[in-house]
Amino acid sequence: MDWSLKRLWLVFCLAVALVLVMVCPGCKNRSRRAVSVVGSTSIQPFAELLAGEFHKKAPDIEIDVQGGGSTAGIQALATGIADIGTCSRSLSTEEAALYKGIVIARDGLAVVVHQSNPINGLTRQQIQDIFSGKITNWRDVGGPDMVVRPVSREEGSGTREAFTKLVMDNVLVASSALTQESNGAVKELVRGDPGAIGYMSLGLSGGIKCLSIDGVVPSASTVASGQYPLVRPFLFVVKGAPRPEAQRFIDFVLSSQGQRLLESEGLVKVQ
Repeated sequence: MDWSLKRLWLVFCLAVALVLVMVCPGCKNRSRRAVSVVGSTSIQPFAELLAGEFHKKAPDIEIDVQGGGSTAGIQALATGIADIGTCSRSLSTEEAALYKGIVIARDGLAVVVHQSNPINGLTRQQIQDIFSGKITNWRDVGGPDMVVRPVSREEGSGTREAFTKLVMDNVLVASSALTQESNGAVKELVRGDPGAIGYMSLGLSGGIKCLSIDGVVPSASTVASGQYPLVRPFLFVVKGAPRPEAQRFIDFVLSSQGQRLLESEGLVKVQ
């Protein structure tokens, strides 16, 4: 094929592609109608569950749920990458001035240990001393003669920031603490290490030993009643007025159906 014929063929292909785009509004609407939800790894599995149920009611709207951490969710919102940021901590003063936080549920922050650990409860001060490195052996809190291995979350994690605020009182977590990037990773590490102690979403802690804190057992009922001391909000965060598709998803999450779904997964509903 000579150059003139190649050029004609190229022009023809480009023309066909342009016509297809013009006559296929669904192709353009697919990305426009997709709602991007980005942020907290604690909220991610619940948001995915909600997205699946919402899609049954609104099959024309796709909900794309991604993790990355609460801070990453706020950044994605700021840059326009996300329609909804998810955040598993309270917004800072600076964030609250720029964005609107919508509480979709409340979650207990569970402190978890290996199933074989005889310790059933700790005080907040003991937990702070463990994660700051002051306490390094379980015998110092009434347990066996065994090294304590704290498991923390990465910087930027809403779970870590909530733990820092509720337990550490701004005392630094020891640099010797192991760092994991998700609730699931913390859970698996603690499940396999008799000396480990970590913290994670109560709603995701099934199958692992959760400690009572200051004498109160963590549960949906003690979180709802205010008895359990380690409670944080689960937020959908928006910038300005959400697009109609995003607002429909938010309305579904706050509806009786969405709230019952979150409650069935161990969270405390807000509606």
